[in-house]
Amino acid sequence: MDSSRIGFLGGGNMARALIGGLIGRGMPATQLRVGEPGSEARERLARDFGIEATPDNHRAIDGCALIILAVKPQEAGAVLRALAPALQVARPLLLSVAAGIPIASLRAWAGPGIPIIRTMPNRPALIGAGVTGLYAAPGVTAEHRRLAEATLKAAGHTVWLARESDLDVVTALSGSGPAYFFLLAELMMQAAIVQGLEPAAARELAVGTLHGAGALAKASDGDLARLRSEVTSKGGTTAAALAAFAAGDLNGTVASAIQAATQRSRELAAQFGDST
Repeated sequence: MDSSRIGFLGGGNMARALIGGLIGRGMPATQLRVGEPGSEARERLARDFGIEATPDNHRAIDGCALIILAVKPQEAGAVLRALAPALQVARPLLLSVAAGIPIASLRAWAGPGIPIIRTMPNRPALIGAGVTGLYAAPGVTAEHRRLAEATLKAAGHTVWLARESDLDVVTALSGSGPAYFFLLAELMMQAAIVQGLEPAAARELAVGTLHGAGALAKASDGDLARLRSEVTSKGGTTAAALAAFAAGDLNGTVASAIQAATQRSRELAAQFGDST
């Protein structure tokens, strides 16, 4: 088994993000292989990255030390059950980016003894700016953890989690989080238009502010409260806006949103993670 060969099960957006990141970091395309049932998706993968994309999942994982499960959650069970005999022989590291599928279900489908790491990446991984939460099942070696981390860093930052249940909160925070920031920027743009700003200017300013604020936070020590205070002059325009947010109970709204997304993640895990 080749320790540098990676097999992907599923060739969707997240697989493409990782493939592009890995190749961009110097991994030869010949070391990557994708199992993908869609002919158009296979053609795009071969054209864009020069990798082998096959409808045969057994071919995709043959000889690979790392298998990345990147199929839709509802497809994961059927895909892994079909591959279980081969997985039991090779015993590769199984790294799942399939949202919501618990390790117990992955193990039931793949068979005992397979080292498993669950992850929750987010959409900015498509441009190498993602952040991914990882949880390693008991028994996963330090070398397996290093392999998983090095692979996912091709798409951005990584954060290890202490409990598998933390992945539901990560899903609510960073997995769904980009949509929250997009919504805020969209509402800011719309409000500026109401105040008389030209739509094109409002859009450019809202998007630029979204990008710049994120870049500034990333370049700092991560103290978000301090960064906010540095923008907020006493009695100034920012203070007035923040007071309006407080009056509208923004804190409570955000807390409710994160709680709702976390609960929905748990519900989906129960729905798609049925190991029977």
